[in-house]
Amino acid sequence: MKQTSKLIPLAVLLALAAFPLLGADYYTGLAVKLMIYAIFALSLQLLVGGAGLVSLGHAAYFGIGAYAAALLSPESEAAGLAWLLGAAVLGAAAYALVTGALALRTRGVYFIMVTLAFSQMAYYVFHDTDLGGGSDGIYLYFRPQLSLGGWQPFDLDQPGVYYLFVLACLALTWGFLAMLARSPFGAALAGIRINEQRMRAAGYSTFPYKLAAYVVGAALAGLAGFLYALKDGFVTPELLAWEQSGLVLLMVILGGMGRLGGAVLGAAALILLQELFQSQAIFGDYAQHWHLPLGLSIIALVALLPDGLAGLPAQWRARRRAVAPPAEAPEAAPAPAPAPAMPLHGEPHA
Repeated sequence: MKQTSKLIPLAVLLALAAFPLLGADYYTGLAVKLMIYAIFALSLQLLVGGAGLVSLGHAAYFGIGAYAAALLSPESEAAGLAWLLGAAVLGAAAYALVTGALALRTRGVYFIMVTLAFSQMAYYVFHDTDLGGGSDGIYLYFRPQLSLGGWQPFDLDQPGVYYLFVLACLALTWGFLAMLARSPFGAALAGIRINEQRMRAAGYSTFPYKLAAYVVGAALAGLAGFLYALKDGFVTPELLAWEQSGLVLLMVILGGMGRLGGAVLGAAALILLQELFQSQAIFGDYAQHWHLPLGLSIIALVALLPDGLAGLPAQWRARRRAVAPPAEAPEAAPAPAPAPAMPLHGEPHA
């Protein structure tokens, strides 16, 4: 069973790599969007499932990564991929370092509200000022390119190359978080999530661990925002809105907290449900009311799958064991006949 579970990510990776060969541009673009949001959900999974930090301001780092890509790209030529990607990731991480150092002084619902407040601060900076074009947003005219001494190994302007680049980023994010979960740092985060007071009693200073996880999660969200800006070539302040934070948190919950595969499944399920209920070809004029069936579907999934989509196989196996008829007990062998009593000394034989 463990060997099979290890092969599933590899099989999914190979299937996604071969997906563009089908030749459907719409579905290829949908797959790119799905993979970007999967990276975004994985970044929050590190906080929620890894350290038990429920944040409602994670969209700030997603939006900062997207705005960094758009603002730092010249309008006349393509920027360098390496430094632009680094600027997006480091920009999100720097904002997380400052805000996380303050937000992590609080706990529970207060932490949720403080992260929401910091996210809204970043939202209003881009929405109400001319820094990023205000509420109209800003365009990214050229995708960045990687150049090594004048040699360009790949061209992100080609849709197939950009698709594989996003897939590579998703695979690296998965591998990094899987390695992190098996490291002593990941074990410390798991201990903090289960019982932070006991970790403190054991001699651990929990604040640096939580701050490091917060910053790493923000950096990965910045990577997702960077890829999103390259996808559409257009960035708006809505990427930093609290609705976006709620969306990615819902992906983590729907997929199953504490599992990397759950974050990816939750992102895929939510994006595909949105696309389904927004389809006018299927629902006609009712597609404009897509929020209602989407909300009902989420309620049903959460009620029926308390462990998320990733916990569905275990839940299915448990139900099979519960309804399976009990094994019949083997028939007992007949008891052996009692041996005849030995006569006492001095008694006459029969």
